[in-house]
Amino acid sequence: MKVCIAEKPSVAREIASVLGATTKRDGYYEGNGYAVTYTFGHLCTLFEPVDYKPYWKSWDLNNLPMLPEKFEVKVANNDGIKKQFKIVKSLFDKADVVINCGDAGQEGELIQRWVINKANYKGEVQRLWISSLTTEAIKEGFKNLKPSKNYDNLYYAGFSRSIGDWLLGINATRLYTVKHGGYKQVLSVGRVQTPTLAMLVNRFKEIENFVPQPYWELQTLYRDTLFSYEEGRFLKMEDGEILANKVKEHDFEIVSITKKKGTEYAPKLFDLTGLQVYCNTKFGFSADDTLKIAQKLYEKKAVTYPRVDTTFLPNDVYPKVKGILSKLTDYSTLTEPILNKKIKKSSRVFNDKKVTDHHAIIPTGMQTHLQYNEQQVYDIIVKRFIAVFYDDCKVSNTTVIGKAADVNFKTTGKEILFKGWRIVFEKKDTSTALSVTKESLLPSFVKGEKGPHEPSFLEKQTKAPNYYTEATLLRAMETAGKQVEDEELRDLMKENGIGRPSTRANIIETLFRRKYIKRNKKQILPTITGIQLIDTIQNELLKSAELTGTWEKQLKDIEKGEYSASAFIKGMKRMVDALVYEVRSETVQARISAVNNKPAGKPKTKAKTKSKTQSIVGSSCPKCKAGSLIKGKSAYGCSHYGKSCDFTLPFSLGGKKISEKQYIRLITKGSTVNLKGFNVKGNSQEGLLRFTDNFKLKFEPKQTVKKPTTIKAGDACPKCKSGQVLKGKTAFGCSNYKSGCDFRVGF
Repeated sequence: MKVCIAEKPSVAREIASVLGATTKRDGYYEGNGYAVTYTFGHLCTLFEPVDYKPYWKSWDLNNLPMLPEKFEVKVANNDGIKKQFKIVKSLFDKADVVINCGDAGQEGELIQRWVINKANYKGEVQRLWISSLTTEAIKEGFKNLKPSKNYDNLYYAGFSRSIGDWLLGINATRLYTVKHGGYKQVLSVGRVQTPTLAMLVNRFKEIENFVPQPYWELQTLYRDTLFSYEEGRFLKMEDGEILANKVKEHDFEIVSITKKKGTEYAPKLFDLTGLQVYCNTKFGFSADDTLKIAQKLYEKKAVTYPRVDTTFLPNDVYPKVKGILSKLTDYSTLTEPILNKKIKKSSRVFNDKKVTDHHAIIPTGMQTHLQYNEQQVYDIIVKRFIAVFYDDCKVSNTTVIGKAADVNFKTTGKEILFKGWRIVFEKKDTSTALSVTKESLLPSFVKGEKGPHEPSFLEKQTKAPNYYTEATLLRAMETAGKQVEDEELRDLMKENGIGRPSTRANIIETLFRRKYIKRNKKQILPTITGIQLIDTIQNELLKSAELTGTWEKQLKDIEKGEYSASAFIKGMKRMVDALVYEVRSETVQARISAVNNKPAGKPKTKAKTKSKTQSIVGSSCPKCKAGSLIKGKSAYGCSHYGKSCDFTLPFSLGGKKISEKQYIRLITKGSTVNLKGFNVKGNSQEGLLRFTDNFKLKFEPKQTVKKPTTIKAGDACPKCKSGQVLKGKTAFGCSNYKSGCDFRVGF
């Protein structure tokens, strides 16, 4: 029996229908000599620290660095996953050959290899490598199955990436959390996320600290056309004023008119980053939204595999182009002009050297009903594909030089002589698939003509750089933080980008989820916590986009067989070892607290950290954030009390006086320390104070529950007495946990 293993149930269903495996079983499809089973994401994962050594469970500086000699893989601790793994293993045990049908990329290879290895399958393994899920593509793929060993380097690269992320992510996160984390604040540090956050923080500070510099521009209006001083702006007002006064006394004369014909090429086909950038700019979709939509389009057979980093097609796709265009009947008005003649083949589109695992994202020709957002993304993918087979756009670029009193001025304009591919993007909407400026058509000037003009001498100011949007952040990640506008140069830099096209969206979403960054319309701003984290990390390598780009290059070289996986892992271990030693030696502790998880604010607002000796009076109200705390007769309260806020902190509670120092600790760290002398129902008790969700004070008795000698599920809870002990994944807990009982004993 041949056993196929796909990455998702939906993909397994498509493959099974093509192979004739039409009988549905529990966890797989069967028929025609095939069993088609599936994973759902990562069935297997790397060991957690505690799996290597029990004492590594503790977040303790003395346990760092954690550097396993050999990295192990386990089945994920989930009942559904364990059940599916048993089904897969039982099929492998009966298999004559296993066909790896995972997504045709590094992550897909890693996911399936881990399952095959963990199931201890030793037989023959073949690889299905396809770029779309159409019946034609699946049939062609099964005719051209490759030996699994052809993709060993791809697996080594994926394994190395995963180990690198484990080594740096787990060690650095524990290191900075224990050393610098405040109350309930995990400080997550990662190989890709930290340099990405650093780029956002650096840009924010650059804008915040930007001081505008004045400059002056000399311009003149002649025949309703604006001409600018040919040599550019003035940094000294007096230099420009001399010329401004001079040109007022003379007529304006046209000195030269230069027309140069040029060619504008169609926009490139999409790679994933290009598609995400376009959809964020034009539709406001997040990078993650665009990736999910593109993945759905792929699973609906409408487009090819989307997680790609090339804008080119291999030459063997060219013979299929006519068939794809013919099937795009919804776009027949655009496809007819190119189907009626020989289809153009350009090296700007077809280049085998620029294609690795997959080619650019293109339509398959399969048309289906799509939701509105899916249709928007599909439409631009199709139009980009059609446009590259149209003729080039021909333009005439005009440069006009004029003078007044020997002071030269210049203006430029563009005239479209032949639209070519631009016709594809003219339909209905006025936006194009390019970010080009509107063409300015100039009047007909004649060399030597003269006339009156209206000069102006304007003071302007330099502008701060723009905040990152998801579109510009994705481009910055692609080029490891370097500002690169030229498409050709950007292509060359992709090997040294931060992260992969398929993971960049998830990195950005992770930073949002951890509250290190926040959206302000289209802008992405760091929160105060994000800024404090980057400020706390003194090790520049952790924040270096260029170093992370170098790692990405090494991982790609592993994939090509040009670099050793063991060398990459040894390098990561050395860095982690040095990092732990460096941070443990730091004398300053930041104590970054979750209370600061809010946007950093507008420019000129600096992150404020509370000093240990501060007074509570004058500090920001923790409830409304708008008022400040003042001291009354019997309590501290918000300055907006009685108007829009009811926050108070009484001087005493339950017969116990609460010091200002303890209230400062409560506000900054979430609780007081345990204090003695609270009068509770006539008895003196020890405990601490916390805020409720509504910022009212709540007394919590000191926890004195000792771990019982034996605990088993079903016992009465030893803390609240009314609940029952439940057995979880890693600990025993109380059935009344939703009602507030926090009894918990780890295994």
